[in-house]
Amino acid sequence: MTLAPGKSAQIDRYVHDRLPPPERWPQLIYDLPELQFPPQVNLVARLLDDAVHQRGWGARVLFRDDRRTLTYAQALDEVNRLAHVLIHRHGLVPGNRVLLRGRNGVALALAWLAVVKAGLIAVATMPLLRAKELGDILAKARPSLALCEHALQDELDTAARAAGGLPIIPFAVPDGDPAREAALETWAARESSDFPACPTAATDIALLAFTSGTTGKPKAAVHTHLDVLAACECWPRHVLQQRPDDIVAGTPPLAFTFGLGGLLIFPMWAGASVYYPAGPLSPEGMVQTLARQGVTICYTSPSFYRQMAPFAQAQGGIPGLRLSVSAGEGLPDTTRQLWKNVTGLEMIDGIGSTEMFHIFISAAGDEVRRGAVGRVVPGYRARVVDDDGHEVPRGSVGKLAVVGPTGCRYLDDERQTAYVRGGWNYPGDAFVQDADGYFIYQARADDMIISSGYNIAGPEVEDALLLHPAVAECGVVGQPDEERGMIVKAFCVLKPGHTPSLELVRALQEHVKQTLAPYKYPREIAFVDRLPRTETGKLQRYVLRQQASTTP
Repeated sequence: MTLAPGKSAQIDRYVHDRLPPPERWPQLIYDLPELQFPPQVNLVARLLDDAVHQRGWGARVLFRDDRRTLTYAQALDEVNRLAHVLIHRHGLVPGNRVLLRGRNGVALALAWLAVVKAGLIAVATMPLLRAKELGDILAKARPSLALCEHALQDELDTAARAAGGLPIIPFAVPDGDPAREAALETWAARESSDFPACPTAATDIALLAFTSGTTGKPKAAVHTHLDVLAACECWPRHVLQQRPDDIVAGTPPLAFTFGLGGLLIFPMWAGASVYYPAGPLSPEGMVQTLARQGVTICYTSPSFYRQMAPFAQAQGGIPGLRLSVSAGEGLPDTTRQLWKNVTGLEMIDGIGSTEMFHIFISAAGDEVRRGAVGRVVPGYRARVVDDDGHEVPRGSVGKLAVVGPTGCRYLDDERQTAYVRGGWNYPGDAFVQDADGYFIYQARADDMIISSGYNIAGPEVEDALLLHPAVAECGVVGQPDEERGMIVKAFCVLKPGHTPSLELVRALQEHVKQTLAPYKYPREIAFVDRLPRTETGKLQRYVLRQQASTTP
Protein backbone atom coordinates (compact mmCIF):
# COMPACT_ATOMS: atom_id res chain seq x y z
CA MET A 1 0.00 0.00 0.00
CA THR A 2 1.32 3.45 -0.90
CA LEU A 3 0.21 6.90 0.24
CA ALA A 4 -1.05 9.60 -2.09
CA PRO A 5 1.63 12.22 -2.67
CA GLY A 6 1.09 15.65 -1.15
CA LYS A 7 2.17 19.06 -2.39
CA SER A 8 5.67 19.90 -1.20
CA ALA A 9 6.04 23.09 0.79
CA GLN A 10 9.83 23.02 0.66
CA ILE A 11 11.03 25.76 -1.67
CA ASP A 12 14.71 24.90 -1.22
CA ARG A 13 15.10 21.63 -3.15
CA TYR A 14 18.73 20.90 -2.26
CA VAL A 15 17.97 17.66 -0.40
CA HIS A 16 15.13 16.56 -2.66
CA ASP A 17 17.36 16.93 -5.70
CA ARG A 18 20.10 14.80 -4.11
CA LEU A 19 18.00 11.83 -3.11
CA PRO A 20 18.83 8.52 -4.78
CA PRO A 21 16.96 7.81 -8.02
CA PRO A 22 13.60 6.14 -7.32
CA GLU A 23 14.79 2.75 -8.60
CA ARG A 24 17.34 2.68 -5.76
CA TRP A 25 14.80 3.44 -3.05
CA PRO A 26 13.64 0.78 -0.60
CA GLN A 27 10.10 -0.50 -0.60
CA LEU A 28 7.98 1.57 1.75
CA ILE A 29 5.06 -0.39 3.17
CA TYR A 30 2.10 1.10 5.05
CA ASP A 31 -0.09 -1.94 5.60
CA LEU A 32 -1.36 -1.25 9.14
CA PRO A 33 -4.41 0.95 9.83
CA GLU A 34 -2.36 3.19 12.11
CA LEU A 35 0.10 3.87 9.27
CA GLN A 36 -2.43 5.77 7.16
CA PHE A 37 -1.52 9.46 7.14
CA PRO A 38 -2.88 12.40 5.10
CA PRO A 39 -0.82 13.67 2.15
CA GLN A 40 -0.12 16.92 4.00
CA VAL A 41 1.16 16.57 7.55
CA ASN A 42 3.72 18.32 9.72
CA LEU A 43 5.07 15.99 12.39
CA VAL A 44 5.52 18.73 15.03
CA ALA A 45 1.98 19.97 14.45
CA ARG A 46 0.78 16.40 14.91
CA LEU A 47 2.86 15.77 18.05
CA LEU A 48 2.75 19.17 19.78
CA ASP A 49 -0.04 21.40 18.44
CA ASP A 50 -2.52 18.54 18.43
CA ALA A 51 -1.42 17.52 21.94
CA VAL A 52 -2.48 20.94 23.21
CA HIS A 53 -5.45 21.78 21.01
CA GLN A 54 -7.02 18.37 20.33
CA ARG A 55 -5.88 15.89 22.99
CA GLY A 56 -6.14 18.15 26.01
CA TRP A 57 -2.56 17.57 27.15
CA GLY A 58 -1.63 21.24 27.47
CA ALA A 59 -1.23 21.17 31.27
CA ARG A 60 0.90 18.01 31.31
CA VAL A 61 4.61 18.34 31.91
CA LEU A 62 6.60 17.70 28.73
CA PHE A 63 10.21 18.77 29.43
CA ARG A 64 12.25 19.07 32.62
CA ASP A 65 15.86 19.75 33.38
CA ASP A 66 17.64 21.21 36.40
CA ARG A 67 16.70 24.76 35.37
CA ARG A 68 13.06 24.64 34.31
CA THR A 69 9.89 22.69 33.70
CA LEU A 70 7.67 23.17 30.64
CA THR A 71 4.17 21.87 30.04
CA TYR A 72 3.04 20.89 26.56
CA ALA A 73 1.31 24.29 26.22
CA GLN A 74 4.37 26.22 27.39
CA ALA A 75 6.62 24.22 25.06
CA LEU A 76 4.29 25.01 22.16
CA ASP A 77 4.56 28.73 22.89
CA GLU A 78 8.36 28.51 23.04
CA VAL A 79 8.59 26.50 19.81
CA ASN A 80 6.39 29.02 18.02
CA ARG A 81 8.54 31.95 19.14
CA LEU A 82 11.68 30.16 17.96
CA ALA A 83 10.09 29.37 14.60
CA HIS A 84 9.36 33.09 14.14
CA VAL A 85 13.05 33.85 14.71
CA LEU A 86 14.06 31.38 12.03
CA ILE A 87 11.54 32.37 9.37
CA HIS A 88 10.78 36.05 9.92
CA ARG A 89 13.93 37.40 11.53
CA HIS A 90 16.48 35.34 9.59
CA GLY A 91 14.54 34.87 6.38
CA LEU A 92 14.88 31.11 6.06
CA VAL A 93 12.58 29.29 3.67
CA PRO A 94 11.19 25.74 3.93
CA GLY A 95 13.78 23.22 2.81
CA ASN A 96 16.76 25.19 4.16
CA ARG A 97 18.96 23.12 6.45
CA VAL A 98 19.62 24.23 10.02
CA LEU A 99 22.54 22.69 11.89
CA LEU A 100 21.93 22.10 15.60
CA ARG A 101 24.77 21.65 18.06
CA GLY A 102 24.09 21.17 21.74
CA ARG A 103 23.92 18.81 24.64
CA ASN A 104 20.67 17.06 25.47
CA GLY A 105 18.41 19.54 27.19
CA VAL A 106 15.20 21.53 26.97
CA ALA A 107 16.82 24.23 24.80
CA LEU A 108 18.01 21.77 22.17
CA ALA A 109 14.69 19.92 22.11
CA LEU A 110 12.75 23.16 21.59
CA ALA A 111 15.12 24.28 18.84
CA TRP A 112 14.79 20.96 17.00
CA LEU A 113 10.99 21.14 17.13
CA ALA A 114 10.96 24.74 15.91
CA VAL A 115 13.16 23.92 12.94
CA VAL A 116 10.94 21.07 11.79
CA LYS A 117 7.65 22.87 12.48
CA ALA A 118 8.85 25.71 10.24
CA GLY A 119 9.39 23.29 7.35
CA LEU A 120 13.16 23.49 7.65
CA ILE A 121 15.43 20.45 7.80
CA ALA A 122 17.10 19.64 11.13
CA VAL A 123 20.74 18.57 11.01
CA ALA A 124 21.57 17.68 14.60
CA THR A 125 25.23 16.98 15.39
CA MET A 126 26.95 15.12 18.22
CA PRO A 127 28.25 17.50 20.92
CA LEU A 128 31.74 15.98 20.96
CA LEU A 129 32.44 16.44 17.24
CA ARG A 130 35.49 18.53 16.45
CA ALA A 131 35.95 21.14 13.74
CA LYS A 132 37.12 18.72 11.06
CA GLU A 133 34.12 16.43 11.57
CA LEU A 134 31.74 19.37 11.66
CA GLY A 135 33.35 20.62 8.46
CA ASP A 136 32.51 17.36 6.71
CA ILE A 137 28.87 17.76 7.77
CA LEU A 138 28.78 21.38 6.61
CA ALA A 139 30.12 20.34 3.21
CA LYS A 140 27.50 17.62 2.88
CA ALA A 141 24.40 19.31 4.32
CA ARG A 142 25.06 22.93 3.23
CA PRO A 143 23.11 24.49 6.12
CA SER A 144 21.84 28.06 5.87
CA LEU A 145 22.07 28.67 9.60
CA ALA A 146 23.38 27.04 12.77
CA LEU A 147 21.90 27.03 16.26
CA CYS A 148 24.67 26.26 18.73
CA GLU A 149 24.90 25.95 22.50
CA HIS A 150 27.15 28.79 23.56
CA ALA A 151 29.57 26.55 25.47
CA LEU A 152 30.14 24.43 22.37
CA GLN A 153 30.61 27.18 19.81
CA ASP A 154 34.41 27.26 19.43
CA GLU A 155 34.72 24.13 17.27
CA LEU A 156 31.79 25.20 15.10
CA ASP A 157 33.27 28.67 14.65
CA THR A 158 36.48 27.04 13.39
CA ALA A 159 34.57 24.77 11.00
CA ALA A 160 32.42 27.64 9.74
CA ARG A 161 35.45 29.81 8.96
CA ALA A 162 37.05 26.97 7.02
CA ALA A 163 33.83 26.49 5.09
CA GLY A 164 33.65 30.12 4.06
CA GLY A 165 31.22 31.33 6.70
CA LEU A 166 27.94 30.31 8.31
CA PRO A 167 25.56 32.41 10.43
CA ILE A 168 25.57 30.99 13.98
CA ILE A 169 23.01 31.86 16.64
CA PRO A 170 24.04 30.86 20.16
CA PHE A 171 21.58 29.49 22.70
CA ALA A 172 21.83 28.62 26.40
CA VAL A 173 23.96 31.74 26.93
CA PRO A 174 24.44 32.46 30.66
CA ASP A 175 22.98 35.65 32.13
CA GLY A 176 25.55 38.43 32.19
CA ASP A 177 27.47 37.11 29.20
CA PRO A 178 27.77 39.78 26.43
CA ALA A 179 26.60 37.19 23.90
CA ARG A 180 23.25 37.01 25.68
CA GLU A 181 21.92 39.97 23.71
CA ALA A 182 22.25 38.04 20.42
CA ALA A 183 21.12 34.70 21.86
CA LEU A 184 18.31 32.69 20.37
CA GLU A 185 16.25 32.99 23.56
CA THR A 186 16.59 36.78 23.57
CA TRP A 187 15.29 37.06 20.03
CA ALA A 188 12.51 34.56 20.72
CA ALA A 189 11.23 36.47 23.75
CA ARG A 190 10.32 39.35 21.42
CA GLU A 191 8.27 37.20 19.06
CA SER A 192 4.66 36.07 18.99
CA SER A 193 3.69 32.72 20.51
CA ASP A 194 1.37 32.05 17.58
CA PHE A 195 2.97 30.34 14.57
CA PRO A 196 1.05 28.18 12.09
CA ALA A 197 2.96 25.03 11.14
CA CYS A 198 4.41 24.92 7.66
CA PRO A 199 1.94 22.89 5.53
CA THR A 200 4.52 20.27 4.60
CA ALA A 201 3.78 17.24 2.51
CA ALA A 202 4.14 14.02 4.45
CA THR A 203 7.04 13.25 2.13
CA ASP A 204 8.83 16.55 2.76
CA ILE A 205 12.18 16.21 4.54
CA ALA A 206 12.28 16.63 8.33
CA LEU A 207 15.88 15.74 9.14
CA LEU A 208 19.27 14.60 7.98
CA ALA A 209 20.71 12.03 10.40
CA PHE A 210 24.43 11.51 10.15
CA THR A 211 25.54 8.01 11.03
CA SER A 212 27.56 7.71 14.22
CA GLY A 213 30.69 6.51 12.47
CA THR A 214 31.31 2.90 13.52
CA THR A 215 32.84 2.45 10.06
CA GLY A 216 34.75 5.71 10.20
CA LYS A 217 32.80 7.15 7.22
CA PRO A 218 29.59 8.92 8.34
CA LYS A 219 26.71 9.15 5.88
CA ALA A 220 23.61 11.36 5.88
CA ALA A 221 20.33 9.46 6.09
CA VAL A 222 17.28 11.41 4.92
CA HIS A 223 14.00 11.10 6.86
CA THR A 224 10.64 12.67 6.08
CA HIS A 225 7.81 13.84 8.33
CA LEU A 226 6.03 10.62 7.34
CA ASP A 227 9.02 8.47 8.33
CA VAL A 228 9.08 9.81 11.86
CA LEU A 229 5.32 9.59 12.37
CA ALA A 230 5.25 6.06 10.95
CA ALA A 231 8.03 5.03 13.34
CA CYS A 232 5.85 6.24 16.24
CA GLU A 233 3.14 3.81 15.23
CA CYS A 234 5.39 0.73 15.12
CA TRP A 235 7.86 -0.01 17.94
CA PRO A 236 6.49 2.50 20.52
CA ARG A 237 2.89 1.35 20.00
CA HIS A 238 3.38 -2.39 19.72
CA VAL A 239 6.48 -3.18 21.80
CA LEU A 240 7.37 -0.34 24.17
CA GLN A 241 3.72 0.51 24.94
CA GLN A 242 4.64 3.82 26.51
CA ARG A 243 2.06 5.49 28.78
CA PRO A 244 1.15 9.15 29.38
CA ASP A 245 2.33 8.91 33.01
CA ASP A 246 5.84 7.80 32.03
CA ILE A 247 8.93 9.87 32.79
CA VAL A 248 11.74 9.17 30.35
CA ALA A 249 15.50 9.71 30.64
CA GLY A 250 18.67 8.27 29.16
CA THR A 251 22.09 8.84 27.64
CA PRO A 252 21.87 8.77 23.81
CA PRO A 253 22.29 12.20 22.19
CA LEU A 254 19.32 13.71 20.37
CA ALA A 255 21.59 13.84 17.33
CA PHE A 256 21.47 10.03 17.31
CA THR A 257 18.11 8.67 16.10
CA PHE A 258 17.99 6.24 19.04
CA GLY A 259 18.02 9.30 21.31
CA LEU A 260 15.81 11.45 19.09
CA GLY A 261 13.08 8.83 19.12
CA GLY A 262 13.43 7.69 22.72
CA LEU A 263 14.09 11.03 24.38
CA LEU A 264 11.94 13.39 22.30
CA ILE A 265 9.61 12.04 19.61
CA PHE A 266 8.14 8.91 21.23
CA PRO A 267 7.39 10.51 24.62
CA MET A 268 5.52 13.31 22.83
CA TRP A 269 3.57 10.74 20.82
CA ALA A 270 2.45 9.12 24.09
CA GLY A 271 1.81 12.33 26.03
CA ALA A 272 4.65 11.49 28.42
CA SER A 273 7.40 13.58 30.05
CA VAL A 274 11.18 13.77 29.47
CA TYR A 275 13.84 14.63 32.03
CA TYR A 276 17.20 15.82 30.67
CA PRO A 277 20.10 15.55 33.15
CA ALA A 278 22.60 18.39 33.25
CA GLY A 279 25.65 17.21 31.33
CA PRO A 280 26.87 13.67 30.80
CA LEU A 281 26.42 11.45 33.84
CA SER A 282 28.60 8.71 35.22
CA PRO A 283 26.99 5.28 35.65
CA GLU A 284 26.59 6.02 39.36
CA GLY A 285 25.15 9.45 38.61
CA MET A 286 22.64 8.00 36.16
CA VAL A 287 21.42 5.44 38.71
CA GLN A 288 20.97 8.17 41.31
CA THR A 289 19.19 10.40 38.78
CA LEU A 290 16.75 7.69 37.72
CA ALA A 291 15.75 7.12 41.34
CA ARG A 292 15.65 10.80 42.35
CA GLN A 293 13.57 11.92 39.34
CA GLY A 294 11.16 8.99 39.41
CA VAL A 295 12.13 7.90 35.90
CA THR A 296 10.03 5.02 34.55
CA ILE A 297 11.75 4.43 31.19
CA CYS A 298 15.52 4.47 30.63
CA TYR A 299 17.35 4.42 27.29
CA THR A 300 21.04 3.61 27.10
CA SER A 301 23.58 1.21 25.64
CA PRO A 302 24.39 -2.31 26.89
CA SER A 303 27.84 -1.25 28.09
CA PHE A 304 26.36 1.56 30.18
CA TYR A 305 23.75 -0.74 31.74
CA ARG A 306 26.58 -3.07 32.71
CA GLN A 307 28.46 -0.20 34.35
CA MET A 308 25.28 0.97 36.12
CA ALA A 309 24.46 -2.44 37.58
CA PRO A 310 26.80 -2.38 40.63
CA PHE A 311 25.47 1.03 41.70
CA ALA A 312 21.86 -0.07 41.21
CA GLN A 313 22.60 -3.11 43.33
CA ALA A 314 24.21 -0.97 46.05
CA GLN A 315 21.06 1.10 46.45
CA GLY A 316 18.71 -1.89 46.30
CA GLY A 317 17.42 -1.42 42.78
CA ILE A 318 15.79 1.56 41.06
CA PRO A 319 12.30 2.20 42.45
CA GLY A 320 9.81 3.32 39.83
CA LEU A 321 11.80 2.18 36.80
CA ARG A 322 9.55 -0.10 34.76
CA LEU A 323 11.22 -0.29 31.34
CA SER A 324 14.91 -0.50 30.38
CA VAL A 325 15.58 -0.11 26.66
CA SER A 326 18.89 -1.28 25.21
CA ALA A 327 20.03 -0.57 21.67
CA GLY A 328 22.94 0.88 19.74
CA GLU A 329 25.05 -2.28 19.91
CA GLY A 330 24.61 -5.99 20.56
CA LEU A 331 23.27 -6.87 24.03
CA PRO A 332 25.34 -9.63 25.66
CA ASP A 333 23.20 -12.12 27.55
CA THR A 334 25.50 -11.67 30.54
CA THR A 335 24.50 -7.98 30.68
CA ARG A 336 20.80 -8.80 30.31
CA GLN A 337 20.93 -11.28 33.19
CA LEU A 338 23.07 -9.01 35.36
CA TRP A 339 20.58 -6.15 34.98
CA LYS A 340 17.62 -8.45 35.59
CA ASN A 341 19.18 -9.85 38.76
CA VAL A 342 19.85 -6.36 40.10
CA THR A 343 16.61 -4.58 39.13
CA GLY A 344 14.12 -7.36 38.45
CA LEU A 345 13.53 -5.89 34.98
CA GLU A 346 13.66 -7.82 31.72
CA MET A 347 15.54 -5.52 29.41
CA ILE A 348 13.93 -4.52 26.12
CA ASP A 349 16.51 -5.23 23.46
CA GLY A 350 16.15 -3.81 19.99
CA ILE A 351 17.99 -3.45 16.73
CA GLY A 352 17.48 -0.42 14.57
CA SER A 353 19.60 1.83 12.43
CA THR A 354 20.05 5.48 11.58
CA GLU A 355 19.01 4.58 8.03
CA MET A 356 15.70 3.05 9.22
CA PHE A 357 15.26 5.78 11.87
CA HIS A 358 14.64 3.47 14.82
CA ILE A 359 14.02 -0.07 16.11
CA PHE A 360 12.54 -2.73 13.80
CA ILE A 361 13.30 -5.98 15.69
CA SER A 362 12.60 -6.18 19.42
CA ALA A 363 10.77 -7.91 22.25
CA ALA A 364 9.49 -6.92 25.67
CA GLY A 365 8.18 -8.62 28.80
CA ASP A 366 6.99 -12.18 28.37
CA GLU A 367 7.92 -12.05 24.67
CA VAL A 368 11.63 -11.90 25.48
CA ARG A 369 13.59 -15.02 24.64
CA ARG A 370 17.02 -15.39 26.16
CA GLY A 371 19.81 -14.97 23.62
CA ALA A 372 17.55 -13.37 20.99
CA VAL A 373 17.00 -9.72 20.08
CA GLY A 374 13.32 -10.39 19.46
CA ARG A 375 10.87 -10.67 16.61
CA VAL A 376 10.10 -8.29 13.78
CA VAL A 377 8.17 -5.23 14.95
CA PRO A 378 4.61 -4.93 13.50
CA GLY A 379 4.75 -2.74 10.41
CA TYR A 380 8.08 -4.25 9.28
CA ARG A 381 9.13 -7.47 7.56
CA ALA A 382 12.51 -9.10 8.02
CA ARG A 383 14.33 -12.16 6.77
CA VAL A 384 17.80 -13.70 6.84
CA VAL A 385 19.29 -14.09 3.37
CA ASP A 386 22.38 -15.23 1.53
CA ASP A 387 24.62 -13.03 -0.64
CA ASP A 388 22.14 -13.31 -3.52
CA GLY A 389 19.18 -12.19 -1.42
CA HIS A 390 17.62 -15.65 -1.10
CA GLU A 391 16.22 -16.56 2.30
CA VAL A 392 18.36 -19.13 4.11
CA PRO A 393 16.89 -22.03 6.13
CA ARG A 394 15.86 -21.25 9.70
CA GLY A 395 18.81 -21.76 12.02
CA SER A 396 21.37 -20.71 9.39
CA VAL A 397 23.56 -17.62 9.57
CA GLY A 398 22.88 -14.98 6.93
CA LYS A 399 22.48 -11.27 6.35
CA LEU A 400 19.52 -9.37 7.74
CA ALA A 401 17.17 -7.75 5.21
CA VAL A 402 14.28 -5.48 6.26
CA VAL A 403 11.41 -3.52 4.71
CA GLY A 404 8.69 -1.41 6.30
CA PRO A 405 7.31 2.13 6.50
CA THR A 406 10.83 3.57 6.86
CA GLY A 407 13.93 2.89 4.81
CA CYS A 408 17.31 4.10 3.69
CA ARG A 409 17.74 7.09 1.43
CA TYR A 410 21.21 8.56 1.64
CA LEU A 411 21.95 12.12 0.67
CA ASP A 412 24.08 12.05 -2.47
CA ASP A 413 26.01 8.88 -1.57
CA GLU A 414 27.03 5.97 -3.78
CA ARG A 415 26.74 3.64 -0.80
CA GLN A 416 22.96 3.63 -1.33
CA THR A 417 23.40 0.64 -3.65
CA ALA A 418 25.07 -1.34 -0.86
CA TYR A 419 22.35 -0.63 1.71
CA VAL A 420 19.29 -1.10 -0.53
CA ARG A 421 19.09 -4.07 -2.87
CA GLY A 422 15.95 -5.26 -4.59
CA GLY A 423 13.88 -2.89 -2.49
CA TRP A 424 15.13 -4.40 0.80
CA ASN A 425 17.29 -2.62 3.37
CA TYR A 426 20.50 -4.39 4.42
CA PRO A 427 21.62 -2.93 7.77
CA GLY A 428 24.85 -4.94 7.64
CA ASP A 429 24.16 -7.43 10.43
CA ALA A 430 24.55 -11.19 10.48
CA PHE A 431 21.62 -13.00 12.13
CA VAL A 432 20.04 -16.38 12.65
CA GLN A 433 16.24 -16.71 12.67
CA ASP A 434 14.83 -19.61 14.67
CA ALA A 435 11.74 -21.68 14.01
CA ASP A 436 9.56 -19.34 16.09
CA GLY A 437 10.62 -16.21 14.22
CA TYR A 438 13.07 -14.90 16.80
CA PHE A 439 16.19 -13.18 15.46
CA ILE A 440 19.51 -14.03 17.13
CA TYR A 441 22.27 -11.51 16.56
CA GLN A 442 25.62 -12.90 15.41
CA ALA A 443 27.78 -9.92 14.46
CA ARG A 444 28.06 -7.08 12.05
CA ALA A 445 28.27 -8.76 8.68
CA ASP A 446 31.82 -7.48 8.18
CA ASP A 447 32.77 -8.58 11.72
CA MET A 448 32.29 -12.31 11.15
CA ILE A 449 35.62 -14.03 11.77
CA ILE A 450 36.39 -16.87 9.37
CA SER A 451 39.18 -18.95 10.84
CA SER A 452 40.26 -22.23 9.23
CA GLY A 453 36.84 -22.43 7.58
CA TYR A 454 34.87 -21.84 10.78
CA ASN A 455 32.48 -18.88 11.12
CA ILE A 456 32.99 -17.22 14.50
CA ALA A 457 30.86 -14.32 15.74
CA GLY A 458 32.92 -11.84 17.73
CA PRO A 459 30.03 -10.85 20.08
CA GLU A 460 29.61 -14.49 21.10
CA VAL A 461 33.24 -14.63 22.23
CA GLU A 462 32.82 -11.27 23.97
CA ASP A 463 29.84 -12.61 25.87
CA ALA A 464 31.88 -15.58 27.04
CA LEU A 465 34.78 -13.39 28.15
CA LEU A 466 32.43 -11.12 30.10
CA LEU A 467 31.46 -14.11 32.24
CA HIS A 468 34.99 -14.18 33.64
CA PRO A 469 35.33 -12.18 36.89
CA ALA A 470 38.45 -10.35 35.68
CA VAL A 471 36.90 -8.82 32.53
CA ALA A 472 35.07 -5.47 32.67
CA GLU A 473 34.75 -4.87 28.92
CA CYS A 474 36.03 -6.50 25.78
CA GLY A 475 36.03 -6.33 22.00
CA VAL A 476 36.74 -9.26 19.71
CA VAL A 477 37.82 -9.05 16.05
CA GLY A 478 39.61 -11.12 13.46
CA GLN A 479 43.34 -10.71 13.01
CA PRO A 480 44.90 -11.70 9.67
CA ASP A 481 46.85 -14.95 9.89
CA GLU A 482 48.75 -16.71 7.12
CA GLU A 483 47.93 -20.21 8.33
CA ARG A 484 44.25 -19.83 9.33
CA GLY A 485 43.20 -16.78 7.30
CA MET A 486 42.15 -15.13 10.54
CA ILE A 487 42.52 -15.79 14.22
CA VAL A 488 40.31 -14.52 17.03
CA LYS A 489 41.85 -11.59 18.89
CA ALA A 490 40.37 -10.10 22.06
CA PHE A 491 40.99 -6.65 23.51
CA CYS A 492 40.12 -6.74 27.22
CA VAL A 493 39.66 -4.06 29.86
CA LEU A 494 40.23 -5.56 33.29
CA LYS A 495 38.30 -4.90 36.47
CA PRO A 496 40.12 -3.22 39.39
CA GLY A 497 42.28 -5.68 41.28
CA HIS A 498 43.34 -7.64 38.20
CA THR A 499 46.60 -7.08 36.33
CA PRO A 500 47.70 -8.24 32.88
CA SER A 501 49.83 -11.37 32.83
CA LEU A 502 50.57 -14.41 30.73
CA GLU A 503 48.80 -16.50 33.37
CA LEU A 504 45.64 -14.40 32.96
CA VAL A 505 45.81 -14.76 29.17
CA ARG A 506 45.87 -18.54 29.57
CA ALA A 507 43.10 -18.45 32.13
CA LEU A 508 40.84 -16.43 29.82
CA GLN A 509 41.59 -18.70 26.87
CA GLU A 510 40.75 -21.77 28.92
CA HIS A 511 37.59 -20.09 30.19
CA VAL A 512 36.36 -19.52 26.62
CA LYS A 513 37.22 -23.09 25.64
CA GLN A 514 35.08 -24.32 28.52
CA THR A 515 32.22 -21.97 27.60
CA LEU A 516 32.13 -22.25 23.79
CA ALA A 517 33.33 -24.63 21.12
CA PRO A 518 37.14 -24.71 21.58
CA TYR A 519 37.89 -23.39 18.08
CA LYS A 520 36.31 -20.06 19.08
CA TYR A 521 38.81 -19.18 21.80
CA PRO A 522 40.93 -16.03 21.33
CA ARG A 523 44.40 -17.06 20.25
CA GLU A 524 45.63 -13.59 21.11
CA ILE A 525 44.54 -11.32 23.96
CA ALA A 526 45.59 -7.69 24.42
CA PHE A 527 44.91 -5.82 27.63
CA VAL A 528 43.91 -2.18 27.14
CA ASP A 529 42.84 0.69 29.39
CA ARG A 530 39.74 1.46 27.35
CA LEU A 531 37.91 0.43 24.19
CA PRO A 532 37.30 2.79 21.26
CA ARG A 533 33.66 3.85 21.21
CA THR A 534 31.53 6.39 19.38
CA GLU A 535 29.83 9.16 21.33
CA THR A 536 26.69 7.00 21.33
CA GLY A 537 28.53 4.15 23.05
CA LYS A 538 28.97 1.84 20.08
CA LEU A 539 32.15 -0.20 20.04
CA GLN A 540 34.27 0.83 17.05
CA ARG A 541 35.38 -2.60 15.93
CA TYR A 542 36.89 -1.14 12.78
CA VAL A 543 39.46 0.59 15.02
CA LEU A 544 40.23 -2.71 16.73
CA ARG A 545 40.52 -4.42 13.34
CA GLN A 546 43.01 -1.75 12.26
CA GLN A 547 45.03 -2.32 15.42
CA ALA A 548 44.89 -6.09 14.96
CA SER A 549 45.94 -5.89 11.32
CA THR A 550 49.04 -3.87 12.23
CA THR A 551 50.13 -6.23 14.99
CA PRO A 552 53.66 -7.46 14.13
